[in-house]
Amino acid sequence: MKIKELIKQDAGFQHVVDSMELMSSAGRRKMLDAEFLTDAEKLRDEWCKLEQAIQAVKEFKYKKPYIELRHCLMQLHDLQGTLSNLANHTPLNEVELFEIKNLSQLSQTAKEAIADLGLTAMLPMPDTREVFALLDPDNTGIANFYIYDSYDSRLAPVRRELQALQTSDGDPMRISELLAQQNEIQNEVCVRLSDQLNRWTDLLVTTMEQMAYADYLVAKAELAISWRLTHPETGDHIEYKELTNHRLKERNEKANLRYQPVDVALYDGVTLITGANMAGKTVLLKSVGTAQLMAQCGMYVPASMAVVKLVEGVVSSIGDEQDEMNGLSSYAAEIIKISNILNTCREHNMLVLIDEPARTTNPVEGKALVQAIIKILNSKSSTTLVTTHYSGLGSECRRLRVKGFVEGLADVPLTPQSINRFIDYSLTEDQSDNVPHEALRIAAILNCDSEMITLAQKNVNL
Repeated sequence: MKIKELIKQDAGFQHVVDSMELMSSAGRRKMLDAEFLTDAEKLRDEWCKLEQAIQAVKEFKYKKPYIELRHCLMQLHDLQGTLSNLANHTPLNEVELFEIKNLSQLSQTAKEAIADLGLTAMLPMPDTREVFALLDPDNTGIANFYIYDSYDSRLAPVRRELQALQTSDGDPMRISELLAQQNEIQNEVCVRLSDQLNRWTDLLVTTMEQMAYADYLVAKAELAISWRLTHPETGDHIEYKELTNHRLKERNEKANLRYQPVDVALYDGVTLITGANMAGKTVLLKSVGTAQLMAQCGMYVPASMAVVKLVEGVVSSIGDEQDEMNGLSSYAAEIIKISNILNTCREHNMLVLIDEPARTTNPVEGKALVQAIIKILNSKSSTTLVTTHYSGLGSECRRLRVKGFVEGLADVPLTPQSINRFIDYSLTEDQSDNVPHEALRIAAILNCDSEMITLAQKNVNL
């Protein structure tokens, strides 16, 4: 699967991609076509390249080689159409010949900058000097393309006569004839140049792809530095220290709200997470999913330490799955999604993220469904993270609980506006099989109807 498909499935990953400062359309296309890697060796190689790029950016951030490379990448055009025409022996027009000439010059400048950055081994650039020489017969040294007189001996006399007539308001018929001759000769030159360039098609494709990759790699390095991302390691489980959801962190910072990173470790089978409402369980699921996608797409991850078990994909049922266009209720859409997840896990090793399964149906059947889901997923090699509000599941699985509300966590009055400051989002092992009962407490803190809360409390105490 490619990044362009993954961003449609994960809003957090979409935010990551949108935060990368790519400088060219070719670089963005290269990024969107990047694969979700399941081969450990290929993934480690990509992380190694990123590590070298980060070191180069840090060392040369405001120095000439890096500035020149970025300048070259800013001028890079995506020439897929032009190069396809060249490969298919379709004559190129003057604009397309300019694009080829510009690419050949940019790549040579980029090649020198990459060498100065010490990145030649990981970003080898082809030698395009012969291509540039063909398109610059008068040795101008500039990227602008013009069908020079030196391309065809017939051009100079035609152009001289044409210029003289146009300057002196000469015979319109003769001017028209000369323009036709000039256009015919220029078209012949374009055909001839296209034929000559054809033998360099593969070299030019490699050149453009290497420059596009350089753009993508630099963008990943810049993001890793800006977000203080961490080099992950591969292992037999998933583990993060201080896992951060940057999308939420940025939102909280704008609202002057506290943000707390979370430590989490996941192993084969099911890990069940319980906790009060507003305790960040859904955010945790989304954070784990986004981090896995980042890691297996060759990026660093938002944590201070990261171990990643490689999976074949990330599947999730998070949030409202209602599909009104298909006439499905929230429950129907959710249970179909979970059914598809179970079928996928029977054949593939996945990271599975399920938020509050069966929460929209009656509690008796809902609990039974959750028990069934856990039993099935616990028997698979996939790594599964499930959140729930159901107590007494009796399922054999690892259990974690979000610590939740802590009265003395903040030194401000407890109000709806400050409630965020009183939540401890860290996880703790909890094998009690009971979930926290804090719904009424939250309702009271949020100044909800007092009569409703009082009557509800009486019902709880029955």
